[in-house]
Amino acid sequence: MNPQLRHWREAATLLLAAGAPALPRSSLGPFDYEVLLLQRSPRSGFAPGAHVFPGGLAEAADFSADWLALLPAAPRCGLGRVRPPPPGSRWAPLFATDRERLGSPLPGEVAFRICAIRETFEEAGILLLVPGRGPAAGGGPAPPLPAERLPPAAELGEWRRRVQRDPACFLQLCRHLRCVPNIWALQEWSNWLTPVGRAGRGGRRYDTAFYLCCLEKRPPHTSQDDQEVTACLWSSPPEAIERFKSQELWLVPPQFYELCRLCNFSSLSELHKFSSERALEGCERWMPVMLAASDGYIQLLPGDELYPEDPDYTGERKIIMSTEKKVDDLMKEGRVFHRIVIKNINNLAVYVNIQAKYKHKNPLMINSDCSNYNSRL
Repeated sequence: MNPQLRHWREAATLLLAAGAPALPRSSLGPFDYEVLLLQRSPRSGFAPGAHVFPGGLAEAADFSADWLALLPAAPRCGLGRVRPPPPGSRWAPLFATDRERLGSPLPGEVAFRICAIRETFEEAGILLLVPGRGPAAGGGPAPPLPAERLPPAAELGEWRRRVQRDPACFLQLCRHLRCVPNIWALQEWSNWLTPVGRAGRGGRRYDTAFYLCCLEKRPPHTSQDDQEVTACLWSSPPEAIERFKSQELWLVPPQFYELCRLCNFSSLSELHKFSSERALEGCERWMPVMLAASDGYIQLLPGDELYPEDPDYTGERKIIMSTEKKVDDLMKEGRVFHRIVIKNINNLAVYVNIQAKYKHKNPLMINSDCSNYNSRL
């Protein structure tokens, strides 16, 4: 963990995609996979009631040197080597930080994957493990852990409660099952910072690693913990967006953006191939900057023509971006977009016409008039 971070707490989130019958449930046609969304408790200190991807805060136990006795000894525990960032760019600090200097021999890219896998077990009861020391064989979406490797439901439930109380128990569970977290099935996807002014209780802001994991099929059992999570939902990306627009569920902007990005892929095998190859390029760190208009908000993202050259990352400068103009006027005047327009809690739209970096994909919007603005560049 990084004690030098004063303004953010490090976290990891998992976009978990699993094979499902291909049903034409959206205007984009059939998707042969679904993504797991969890509804946060209304008592949650951050985004209460929202549907989010599983994930949470990194704990000291995720960086424990004891993991090295279970995982392969190869450099970075067998993870693929990420290419150096393009000229003029640099790795996101979340991944670039020297963890050994902070007292952990476990690389950050390993620890954050362990965090995402542990949190997915805590929140949804899903164990993303592989027998032995890993990595799992094969180049396609990951198979589930064989049923014979799992303890009875009651015993597994007790382990889940123990891990919720003490994250160090997750390593004990892996030892007990003679398995390791399937860190090789998780691909680096994105890195989001909580915007200034959108902190949770106590001023919490998060520096969050987003990973993507493709599974051959849904895990046999998914259940909410009834503490942090009150419901579990498997949905194709376009179906989740349509449910959001019809106010059946609420998505916070990063989840909305990433679901729109997943709409580029109707095939699980295509998504797996893209994410596996793209992950070797690394990713940017994005901090949305809020611009208050007279009738809504715009979250500006790097590359947008209105994104500040020197963003107020810490909030200490108390910079407030606002205008008396309406959102539509700002859109009509602009030409270079990378932004999320927020008219109200269930009315979001992504506008982007810049080239995606690190060989990534821009979001694909459905049921939107984004083309009215996006085609201008």
